[in-house]
Amino acid sequence: MNSSDGIPIWQVDAFADRLFTGNPAGVCVLDRYPSDEWMQSVAAEMNLAETAFVVPTDTAGSFHLRWFTPATEVDLCGHATLAAAHTLIEQARVQAGQPIRFQTRSGELTCTQADSRITLDFPATPPSNDIDPSVCQQVLNALGIGDATVLQSKYDLLVIVEDAGVVESLCPNFNAIAEIDTRGVMVSAVAAESGIDFVSRFFSPQCGINEDPVTGSAHCCLAPHWADQLGKTSLVGYQASSRGGTVNCEVAGDRVHLTGSAVTVLEGRLLSECY
Repeated sequence: MNSSDGIPIWQVDAFADRLFTGNPAGVCVLDRYPSDEWMQSVAAEMNLAETAFVVPTDTAGSFHLRWFTPATEVDLCGHATLAAAHTLIEQARVQAGQPIRFQTRSGELTCTQADSRITLDFPATPPSNDIDPSVCQQVLNALGIGDATVLQSKYDLLVIVEDAGVVESLCPNFNAIAEIDTRGVMVSAVAAESGIDFVSRFFSPQCGINEDPVTGSAHCCLAPHWADQLGKTSLVGYQASSRGGTVNCEVAGDRVHLTGSAVTVLEGRLLSECY
């Protein structure tokens, strides 16, 4: 792995069908895992929302997968999983049509390709209203919102507002959000545009990401919530960041299937020893 040619690394736009949209992720495929410190340093150097580190297991089509933001390792990441699957397919590390099984902190995650799109089989993390009222007020103050419903998911807080325009026009106080004990804050509403069921944005300054462009793992919470509210299991979510991205969602019991495309932006080599 540590030849004079360096370590291969890719940058991939996930939940995107063209360059410079969706959410960029780094993907580094290794023979075995180096130190956590080295992977965190690479993620900080890439300075993307997530960098995925992939190591093959002894089973064909099965890989270990870990995700790092510029500041920390996380338990679940959708867009970097999509980027990792896309890279393994492009690099012919899996057979055509073969499911990709990732062993992660969140259990086994399976990815399947159909045409140009990849579907991720992720755990559902539906929200509840079991949340301290003082935290609700702290969130609303940080977002600059007078009134909204605040819910708690496994990883994040979900804020439901009445109008998609409120979601799109938010200018949060990121320093105030960083003081809240949560991985991130989602804000969502029913979509006003035809063909889209709900819109959202995602803020995660505690993880070194003020606003994440398209957050796959957030849709593990958003999809079950809106499936219950709208009475349907197939939904289309649009994350209204400056880059923007669409996530097709299918709620299947305690799982959520997230489908999207990805585009490779660049390929390079890390000139670094990692073992």
